[in-house]
Amino acid sequence: MAGRHPATPRHGLARVLSKAGVCSRTEAANWIRDGRVRVDGRIVRDPEYPLHDGMRRVQVDGLDAAPPPRQYLMLNKPRGLVTSTRDEQGRDTVYRCLEGAPLPWLAPVGRLDKASEGLLLFSNDPQWAFAILDPASGPDKTYHVQVDRLPDAAWLALLEQGTDVEGEHLRAKSVSVLRCGERNAWLEIVLDEGRNRQIRRLLAAFDVGVLRLVRVAIGGLALGTLGKGEWRLLQDSERDALAPATAPVPR
Repeated sequence: MAGRHPATPRHGLARVLSKAGVCSRTEAANWIRDGRVRVDGRIVRDPEYPLHDGMRRVQVDGLDAAPPPRQYLMLNKPRGLVTSTRDEQGRDTVYRCLEGAPLPWLAPVGRLDKASEGLLLFSNDPQWAFAILDPASGPDKTYHVQVDRLPDAAWLALLEQGTDVEGEHLRAKSVSVLRCGERNAWLEIVLDEGRNRQIRRLLAAFDVGVLRLVRVAIGGLALGTLGKGEWRLLQDSERDALAPATAPVPR
């Protein structure tokens, strides 16, 4: 039938802008409703307006909406910040740490909950982010976790064996003891999958409370000496060791 593209996948306009790394999906929807986005020279106000050919015909504020250069960075997330573009409850988000920086819009690659700290990646390369988060082939994540009990070998083995929690089988790839005090201990826990609040839920299933949780590495990329709330761009070798870039990056 004329005018139809049955073999070509189509996506909503806001999603296309977001996936291209131009802005967040929420921001794209707002731009569209405000009449700032044109398709084929015509203002479109429907965020779900279907596109068959990506960004080729899209303009924002009269300019071609070309994807910005790809960026890849790491942040040492402080405790108390929400990993979200914006928070409905008005809580501070991780974007507070990036305020004023000369960066394009970047999305978090995965999450750390509000009470957790440490290494958090950002990028506007969706395919790279997908590769990082892929449970089948993505890099391991390493955490240092302070718990409210002293561990023994049998209990550590149970964490690696795992248990069913709310219909999910949660487990750690490996667990080791970093140091012990009189009443609590620090563990190093490695995960090879990323489920929502996985470590906290796994430990709670064994009646163990988490006092602090810090992600210290993703694959071979370590948090190192990066200060709390500070960020830096990844080196090309660091980026590609996690997953190859899928688009040209700025020089």
